[in-house]
Amino acid sequence: MTQPEELHLNLRNLQVEDYPQLQVLMDRVYNDIGGAWPQDTITALIDQFPDGQICIEDGDQLVAVALTVSVKYERFSNPHTYDDLILSNEQIRHSDKGDSLYGLDVFIQPEYRGFRLGRRLYEARKELCRSLNLRAILAGGRIPGFHKHADEYSPAQYIERVGRKDIYDPILSFQLANDFQVTRLMRKYLPEDKKSLGYATLLEWRNILYTPPSSILNEKKTQVRMGAVQWQMREFSSVDEVLEQVEYFVDALSDYKSDFALFPEFFNAPLMGLTDQLDQTRAIRYLAQYTEQFRDRMSEMAVSYNINIIAGSMPIIENDRVYNISYLCHRDGRVDEQRKIHITPHEQRDWVIEGGNKFEVFDTDAGRVAILICYDIEFPELGRIAASQEVDIICVPFWTDTKNGYLRVRHCAQARAIENECYVVIAGSVGNLPKVQNLDVQYAQSSVFSPSDFSFPHDAVMAETTPNTEMMMFSDLDLAKLMVVRNEGSVTNLKNRRTDLYHIASSLTDNTKPELS
Repeated sequence: MTQPEELHLNLRNLQVEDYPQLQVLMDRVYNDIGGAWPQDTITALIDQFPDGQICIEDGDQLVAVALTVSVKYERFSNPHTYDDLILSNEQIRHSDKGDSLYGLDVFIQPEYRGFRLGRRLYEARKELCRSLNLRAILAGGRIPGFHKHADEYSPAQYIERVGRKDIYDPILSFQLANDFQVTRLMRKYLPEDKKSLGYATLLEWRNILYTPPSSILNEKKTQVRMGAVQWQMREFSSVDEVLEQVEYFVDALSDYKSDFALFPEFFNAPLMGLTDQLDQTRAIRYLAQYTEQFRDRMSEMAVSYNINIIAGSMPIIENDRVYNISYLCHRDGRVDEQRKIHITPHEQRDWVIEGGNKFEVFDTDAGRVAILICYDIEFPELGRIAASQEVDIICVPFWTDTKNGYLRVRHCAQARAIENECYVVIAGSVGNLPKVQNLDVQYAQSSVFSPSDFSFPHDAVMAETTPNTEMMMFSDLDLAKLMVVRNEGSVTNLKNRRTDLYHIASSLTDNTKPELS
């Protein structure tokens, strides 16, 4: 066997001049099913789809080859035979307008099978599929070990036992280890394949980054810039003065091409200093009279500055009941709302605030967004419901007065990002406000958290502010990475949930799904 220190491997595209070596290699590997393709067939493949013909050479010697064509998914994701790929004169069916790759053959010189060259070829195919924005890789997979077990198991039982690793099949075991899924059993795929008794598996590797063709203007962004404001609580003499400060930050965030501006919970609470502080229920209701004005002005800013604004949170009165509400002001003029679901003992006791009963994930032009107001992030059920609706970013406007209160929000937010494989952004307020009861001190360090895997920062913290300092924060979020980690991560939390044992049932109204199983 060749020793590793003697190898000089090179991955490249197959050339017409390689045919003599390819013929020898195919004749050796496929001696039981007909041997090599004619030279005209290989030449046509290289001419029609040069990027799809991949090989590995050791020095000047061809040691591994992958042959690939482009096909229509709707045709070849359904049962077919190997002959369906063959045209007249032994030419291979290839479609320049295909939306998927089809793996014709992968063959490796036996002496090199311990070096995982097949994995390299498969990874090269996957990268080709991604780079061409194709839907999937399809393949008809032989099951050459089946003839040894045909008296004991049916083809379907054999495939199941290979999947459970009770049986090793030299082809199917390898394909399953490379993230291919068996979608169908095909009969008479290659009748001359005596070892497989004519059976084959229809295998599929799905390109999770595939985006169907559409107008560029209609494409959703995958690179998103998140902006957040760590807001300084200060005395204000009027609503207009607060809105001037809001507009200052919106303008600045927009200048830096941010897609979102996230403000903290109760950022306009200093206006309660303009009324009597002896009755806190009256003070919060006083503040609520300005909520509609803030919503409308911040919606105007979202349109004018071309930025989506999560307007922190504010009190609202409805049917004489007080709620804590956040608005998502889209830059196209739409306004969505999310009420705080879980109310803290302080909010219930001093302000008589009640919890909302609707929870949604909102579609924006820069991803799917959920809003969990402060205390809500400390309840994992809401994050999991958001994940079931394919949330990309959870925004958490918060207000905390002490470091231990802040750390509850921070640690729970980071847990939600990891367990739900999404981004979580928290934004709070800082400073002292001695003339407003219940808001005299603040503690915050606004942050952006990510899943914890190789494609993200080692501590799963994308960005964070200086504690207790008024400032803006930016973070560039790659939504495509979420798709990868959810499907191909080191761990796949969402996929590995035991929904056969548990689920979250929800009685929340509106667009939430009733359960996660």
